[in-house]
Formats: sequence, C-alpha cells, structure tokens
Amino acid sequence: MKTANMEEITSRKNTLVRHLKKLGTDGDYRRQNGEFLCDGDKLLREAVLSGAVITAVLTGSVKPDFLPDDVPVYHAPRDIIEAASPLKTPQDIVFSCALPGPAKDMLTSGLQLILEGIQDPGNIGTILRTAGAFSVARVILTGNCADPYGPKAVRASMGAIFRLMPVTMSLDAIDHLKEAGIKLYAAALGENCEDVRDADYQNAAVAIGSEGRGLSMELLDLCDDKIKIPMADTAESLNAATAAAIIMWEAAKAHGL
Repeated sequence: MKTANMEEITSRKNTLVRHLKKLGTDGDYRRQNGEFLCDGDKLLREAVLSGAVITAVLTGSVKPDFLPDDVPVYHAPRDIIEAASPLKTPQDIVFSCALPGPAKDMLTSGLQLILEGIQDPGNIGTILRTAGAFSVARVILTGNCADPYGPKAVRASMGAIFRLMPVTMSLDAIDHLKEAGIKLYAAALGENCEDVRDADYQNAAVAIGSEGRGLSMELLDLCDDKIKIPMADTAESLNAATAAAIIMWEAAKAHGL
C-alpha cells in the first residue's frame, strides 16, 4: 500500500456514507443507481483484475497500491466504515462498483445453471463461486431469487460475481433457450429421473430450485428431462448450493476437468 492524499470522512451523515449504506440495504436503490456494495481487500483486488468499474473506495488505512489512479478513495475511521456497511463484521475497506449492463447475447455455449426461487443470498454467492471454479458458462436467475448483488451474496461469491455476471430471465426467455437447441434438465426428486452421473451436459442448462419448494411446475414443464442425485434413503434433500456443486462437478468431469 502507498500513502495518498485522501479526503477524510468523519460523519455518518456524509453523502457517500449514506449512499454506500443504501446500496447495501436496498435492491431498488442499487438498480436505480447502477451500483452495488462490496467489502474487503480480496474483493477489491478481484474487482480490479476483472476490470470492474469501481466508483468509490472507503478505507480505514491508506490507498491500496493496486488501485487505478482514477478511482476516488476516501479515508474514514472504523466507526464510519461500520456505518457504511450493513454487514455485522465489515472489513477495513468498503467500495462500490457499477452494475454490469444487460447481457448482449441470449445464447451461449457451455453448461448453464438456472436458479429458481433461491432466497438465501449466501447460497446464491456460494453457487457463483463454485460455478466460477468449474467454468460454468452462465448463471441464470428466475423467480423470486435473492439479489446476487446484495452484500452477503457478493461476499460469498469470493470475486466470482465480477467474472460470471449472473443474468435474470423470465420463463419465456428460458423457453427460447430450449427452442435454440439447448437441452434443459430439471434437478428433481422422485421417480423417472436420470442419474446425474449419466446426463449429457454438452450444450445444456440445469434448473435448480430451493430446498424447501423445489422447481415450479411451469419451469418443470419446460425441461426436457429430470436428473437426480443418488442419496441414502434416510436423506430427504440437499441444500441448493450443495446440489449445484455436485451437478457442476459431474459436468466438469464429463468434459475432462
């Protein structure tokens, strides 16, 4: 790190502090302003490496030496940083990034994940992190999913949020993927399901629902086949992030990872 002339922020009522706090607590405000909140040195490094547009940095230390010179950096004591972040244990750096623009291409090659109704932001972030590790082409959100750009999801993604940039799609848009030749699998329980180890993940998308509710009938009806993860008879279901990880691992093995 290097020293730098930074504006000192000493009030919780400061405009930037209020702005960062609201980015972390209000999804509508994030979308209206086109920004989201992140925290920590690791995520900041990932943002820089990924080419994310960093709009402001608030730190309790000195300016990180890996930051581009044009990024505005502000200094504040610990209590101000805690006021700017909705997280219980914020790190010594909080910063804002521009939300990515809408996806330009409807179609993409490689395995895609469709997440429906997953409301735990930690699960969303964990799935993104795992998807990044297994080179998943795209993560699609539909239904009432948690905001992937909320601070808990962003932190859990461990930087994958900057590279994968999840997209939101309606069921009609997902149906268009099928019409374009992408095979849709539903991760499900019950009879008449193909073993997850035997599925063909080439040019495919796999839909995963929440542990409690599973997939909606509307999305199930769009899918070509159902796949099932073999489990002991005493187990009822798997956490969505765990199920997604198993499916991504099987798909990666099939492609020689």
